[in-house]
This record gives sequence, structure tokens and C-alpha cells, in this order.
Amino acid sequence: MTTPRKTRVAIVFGGRSTEHAISCVSAGAILGALDPDQYEAVPVGITREGRWVLAGGDPSQLAIAGSRLPEITADSGNSVVLAADPTTTELIVRDPAAGVSELAGVDVVFPVLHGAYGEDGTIQGMLEMAGIPYVGANVFASAAAMDKEFTKKLAVAEGIPVGPYAVLRAGASLAESDKERLGLPVFVKPSRAGSSTGITKVSDWADLDAAIATAREIDPKVLVEAAIVGREIECGVLEGEAGGAPEASVLAEIHMDDADWYDFATKYIVGSRYTIPADLPPALAKQVQEYALRTFTALDCAGLARVDFFVTADGEIFLNEINTMPGMTPTSMFPQMWAAAGLEYPKVVDRLIRTAIRRGTGLH
Repeated sequence: MTTPRKTRVAIVFGGRSTEHAISCVSAGAILGALDPDQYEAVPVGITREGRWVLAGGDPSQLAIAGSRLPEITADSGNSVVLAADPTTTELIVRDPAAGVSELAGVDVVFPVLHGAYGEDGTIQGMLEMAGIPYVGANVFASAAAMDKEFTKKLAVAEGIPVGPYAVLRAGASLAESDKERLGLPVFVKPSRAGSSTGITKVSDWADLDAAIATAREIDPKVLVEAAIVGREIECGVLEGEAGGAPEASVLAEIHMDDADWYDFATKYIVGSRYTIPADLPPALAKQVQEYALRTFTALDCAGLARVDFFVTADGEIFLNEINTMPGMTPTSMFPQMWAAAGLEYPKVVDRLIRTAIRRGTGLH
């Protein structure tokens, strides 16, 4: 009697974006959550320069240690190539000592990449060309959700409230009329980035140019958003099983305590306090969940997403952003919200992989 073959899952992580380290941490958590009786993990790291390597699979090597952030380098493993060829799913490994060899084909890719060159539709397009199923949103949804300008435009078309904002394309500056409309303070951020990188809170217009310059180090297109005084509420969304309607998790509320806003250090280094489930009136919580599901559908998402909102003291709800590959670290809100809803982390990972395989590639 032959033993059934395990599903081969390529975990792709690291990458060229400013969220390289957080991607590594997320990948470590996923590697630790995979059921070894069902899955064979193939860890593929991408260096900051874009080189693919067959990385080690030890989750502890991908964790944050104090203030040290994990990183994939050219020395992390042998070079590996995935051809954009739908007739083969093999990974080509280049070993300096043994030459070129092939790994057995992979069944599904889990691209746990955050930010540019991963969460923005680029790797999704390559995997579509290769005909390999992958976890998460398709090319369009990934690109639209990564770009905060188009997220807002699609949300508004769906009737989902967003706060006042202005878009500054390359070389543009903020008009005086926009300053009057937005007021102070404002948040200046790259249009296509995450993990709070490149964001500056501006409370004096004299500081605006420096904030724009900081954001443009990451993205030439910049958003200037009016500050919304309210509670930060997050909701996880999972694609329905067997093609069913998407499902919303319980809600989480982020508490900044001594932090002025939810910046990178507060998210990943110092840590923040949170409440799950968020203490909201049932009707208001249901409205946030409904908006999360509608945002997921409006952008044609698949697999998973985390949708972030501001809720004001008088009960107004404003969409902040949507993440089609949210952080999957041990402290990330997405897995914790689902755990509070009764779906523990390994089951979330298993569901995402099974959903991706069922969906396959191509138009749906």
C-alpha cells in the first residue's frame, strides 16, 4: 500500500519591498503551522535585490530577536528559479557544487510577500502564467488593494465611506485649497506600501515637504490624508469554503497607549495593546463587518484580507485600507481575530491552501 503524496507548498517570502523582514516573520509562522502529515514545505526566500534562494525551513531563524530583524541574503541558500511555464511546475536549483537540478513540482504557492513586488499583483501575474495555484488575491485585486488611491476610489463607488484625502503624483505638491479642505494634522504616506513604512504625521504645514520627501523615498505617488479622530478597528475576511460567500471574523481594536499613532515600531517592536473582540455595540460591529465584506467583494479579492477602519465617537465608520496578504506573524491581528472566532492558526493556513488549490488559476 503506497503512502499518499503530501501536498507540496512553496512558501515564498522576503522580497524587494520595505516589508522584507515582516514577510520573513510571517513565513516562519506559516512554516511552523503546516501539518507535516499533510504538507511538504519548500521555503523559497527572495533577497532584497530580487534573487530567489532555496532557504532554510527553521521558523526560529525567521523570528524577530530583540531589535534584530530577519533577512534573506544570497548566502541563505542555493539559487532557485521558477519558470513561467504552465507545462512544468518544477523549481530549478543551482548548486555551485552539484550543478543544476530540479525539485519535484509544487502544487501550490503561498506568496507571503508584503508590499511591492509581491502583494501588488506582480508575483500573482507570474504564477498565473506558470499555471500554479496560489494563496490570496488575483492580479487585479492585489494591485488595486496595494494602491491606496484606487482602493479608496473603488470603495467610494461601492458606497463605503473614506476620509478626505489628496493624491500627489510624482513631482506634484499639495494645493492650498487641499490644505484648507484637509486641515491639520494630516498623514503623509506612500500610496503603495504597508507596515506604516514611510508615513509621517504632519501637524505643521512647514513640515509637509520633508514628509512628502520621506514618502517618495518609497513611492513617487503620495497620499495626504486628513487625520480621523477615532478608534482603530480591524476585521479579517476569508474566502468562503467551496465557493461560498466570504466570511468576516470578530473585530479587533488597536490601542496605542503611549504611541501617537500605529507606526512600525508599535506594530512589530514595542508592541501594542489590543482588544478582541472589539468592544462595540452589536449593530455598529455588524456594520463594520458588512463594510469589510463589501470592500473584499468590491476589489474582487480572494483567499484572505484584513480590512482596517476608523470608528468615530458618534459611530461614523471610515475605511482606512485593505491588505490582501496581511501580516501572519504571531502578533498579527489577522490570525488572532480568527482564533477568537474559533479558527486556530493552523486551520486558517490549511483552509487558505485548500481554497487556493480548489480555485486554481485563470478567470473565475
